[in-house]
Amino acid sequence: MPDIRWGLTVPFTGVPLAQHADLYRAVEAAGYDDVWTGETAGADGFTPLVLAAAVTDTLRLGTGIVNPFTRGPGVLAQHAAALADLSEGRFVLGLGSSSNVIVERWNGVPFVKPLSKVREAVEQLRPVLAGGRGLGGFKLEAAPAHEVPIVLAALRGKMLGLAAEVADGAFTNWLPVSGARQVAAAFGAPDKELVCRFFCIPKPEAEAMPLAKWMFCAYGTVPVYTEFFRWLGFGEQIDPVSEAWHGGDRARALELVDEDLMREIFLFGEEGAMRERLAEFAEGGITTFVLTAITEPADLPRMIDALATARP
Repeated sequence: MPDIRWGLTVPFTGVPLAQHADLYRAVEAAGYDDVWTGETAGADGFTPLVLAAAVTDTLRLGTGIVNPFTRGPGVLAQHAAALADLSEGRFVLGLGSSSNVIVERWNGVPFVKPLSKVREAVEQLRPVLAGGRGLGGFKLEAAPAHEVPIVLAALRGKMLGLAAEVADGAFTNWLPVSGARQVAAAFGAPDKELVCRFFCIPKPEAEAMPLAKWMFCAYGTVPVYTEFFRWLGFGEQIDPVSEAWHGGDRARALELVDEDLMREIFLFGEEGAMRERLAEFAEGGITTFVLTAITEPADLPRMIDALATARP
């Protein structure tokens, strides 16, 4: 089984990218292994890692995740090769299908056959990142001097199986602790890393619950996540929320969110409580922990240090 790795989600919400350099240095000094970006409606998945590569020496840098619908294989290869070069081999390409909202609604690209699209992207990227030719004869000007591992975003059985087959690891998200073993079993590759993103709210549960519910509604009602929760056996919890949300009654959707499910997904309270819950995820098969610090910008330095002590 791979060693446990400890990372943070970047960029930090509410902090301009121009002010991230010192935070990245603090992350490295606190002993983290990785930083992983997201890519929704904020910064793109690559630019924050360029800054991190320039101001750190040891952090592994991962996209978590970018997709092959809105960027073709040639552009993805250029991004990956450039970051691997800049970071001297510290870059990991986290690749996934994303969702119909990001791909189709926001970018106007048909969201069809995501499993096939991701497989094709890996097949097209591997030879190019090894210095060979890819789709249409595309070849990088210079063969990358460093290997670029590929980790696939995967929520359910088929995509997890694809990650085990063609990638160097899998990246899951919004995972309830009771579903960790199911995801790890469907991945079925104990020799490869299983990455998971976690949402950390350093407040008492009662104070944090309204925000957790809102975040869950915004994500859990996206079809790929709704199907994920159904696959994990939470259909009774997610279906009424999704129906209300898509019906325009968002207040009702928030009322219907199951608080026990929120306790399975979110990390509330102090680092000691978070450590106990993260240890449960480690027992379930998660090997790379990507923590999302949900706090005010002024509290980030303290929280970076505090979360560094929550390692299972």
